[in-house]
Amino acid sequence: MKTVILCGGYGTRIRDVADNIPKPMIPVGGFPILWHIMKYYSHWGHNRFVLCLGYKGQVIKDFFLNYEAHTNDFTITLGGNKTIDYHSRHSESDWQVTLAETGENAMTGARIRAVKRYLEGDTDFMLTYGDGVGNVDITKLIAFHRSHGKILTVSGMRPPGRFGELMSDSDGRVTEFNEKPQASGGRISGGFFVCRKELFDYLDARGDLVFEQEPMRNLVRDGQLMVHEHDGFWQPMDTYRDYTLLNELYAQGSAPWVIW
Repeated sequence: MKTVILCGGYGTRIRDVADNIPKPMIPVGGFPILWHIMKYYSHWGHNRFVLCLGYKGQVIKDFFLNYEAHTNDFTITLGGNKTIDYHSRHSESDWQVTLAETGENAMTGARIRAVKRYLEGDTDFMLTYGDGVGNVDITKLIAFHRSHGKILTVSGMRPPGRFGELMSDSDGRVTEFNEKPQASGGRISGGFFVCRKELFDYLDARGDLVFEQEPMRNLVRDGQLMVHEHDGFWQPMDTYRDYTLLNELYAQGSAPWVIW
């Protein structure tokens, strides 16, 4: 099953980090967050990717065109008989990555529609964002999707808390303090979608079509949207604070999504 990743973001709220690169190329532990997402899906046996490029898509193309040099130590002998000897190996030799230009200013629905031709023959495909990581069990997610037969499954996440949570009694005495807890209320869409090909029936040709608005509302109207609840780790990279958190988790060796 192919995995479509939306890679057109600007990263405008992560200043001094993403000024000259697309958001999915912002590094976590020295590698783009996009690479982390792809490594995660690959761990579950899904190695065919379709990347929906937008803002500065050439940066992503250059990364994959020079993947061996970006991910390995090597010795280069210069001159007319230039040779390159790579000294380390990676486990991505069986990855198939389609890099598709979907428009610099296109919205998410338009980007998905633009890669329809790369999904011909696929009954189902996965879809996610290029700026968030989690420890979703992909095998269980797919099994749930296939069990209900609807067009779209979305992973429902508990939004990560951004502030310390105080619990107090009637006198104002603090009884519990949780630093940056997960919200205990409702869920939000966190990506990690599984889609049937009929999803394209809900996507028109408008460049400003936002997948999360009209198409998803129409799927709800038609009873074609199901949620797979995820209570584990999930963290988008929307702000500089998120960027710092993800890099700290990786540096400490406690990144829940690093299971490869």
